[in-house]
Amino acid sequence: MNGNFSLSPAAQPLIVAHRGASRVAPANTLSAFLKAAELGADGVELDVHLSADGVPVVIHDDTVDATTDGSGWVADMSVAQLKQLDAGSWFDRAFAGERIPTLEEVFQAVGDRLLVNVELKSSPSGRRGLERAVVALVERYGLAERVWLSSFSLAALRRARRLAPHMRLGLLYGPGMPRALQRLWLRLVGRYAAYHPEHGLVDAPLVAWARRRGSQVHAWTVNDPSEMRRLVGLGVDGIITDLPDVLRGILGERPRPS
Repeated sequence: MNGNFSLSPAAQPLIVAHRGASRVAPANTLSAFLKAAELGADGVELDVHLSADGVPVVIHDDTVDATTDGSGWVADMSVAQLKQLDAGSWFDRAFAGERIPTLEEVFQAVGDRLLVNVELKSSPSGRRGLERAVVALVERYGLAERVWLSSFSLAALRRARRLAPHMRLGLLYGPGMPRALQRLWLRLVGRYAAYHPEHGLVDAPLVAWARRRGSQVHAWTVNDPSEMRRLVGLGVDGIITDLPDVLRGILGERPRPS
């Protein structure tokens, strides 16, 4: 990618690699993000928590147990402690020694090449400060036009909006309530630059509704080629997938508008 793209609506949906190219490299690591770029992704989706010393670190769970050789809460460990953990061997021995990256390291590695969807994760301790730390990093690296902040937490998004009203925010949501109630809820929670629904919730009325609000629709997490084609046909703005190369191939089947 040449880097000359943005979060604006496009003729084809953005290809966003879920936690990086997580089918071929350990999720949420620099290897996964760099591989996503090789496989034709436009951007990456990643998850951030705050370390004990207030640094945004990239890991999905609020503990290190599932994806490292350590155990314990992310929020209880300093960056130095987190960096001692092996975050690659769980995936494949070829990635032994892979480390948990900081968000700053991700921006340094791919911020000039890829869009970055930063999912703000809630702290189990209720500790605050993640949004402020993330916004400060985005501003330091001048990436406000290449980053959007997303979360399932309305409180996190509201804090981010107060801190940086110019930044793009994406509301994550999934199945669990009747469709009519879901649409009512979406109207009540307010307007966001993007809505990030689970892919099965996306239909033509939802896309049309978002368009009327001046918002985008980014669907997650889509790995079935037929579902990718359905969403492309609906005109979604972004597709979050573990298989960026498969989606790139599907988009290559369609002639680009002149």
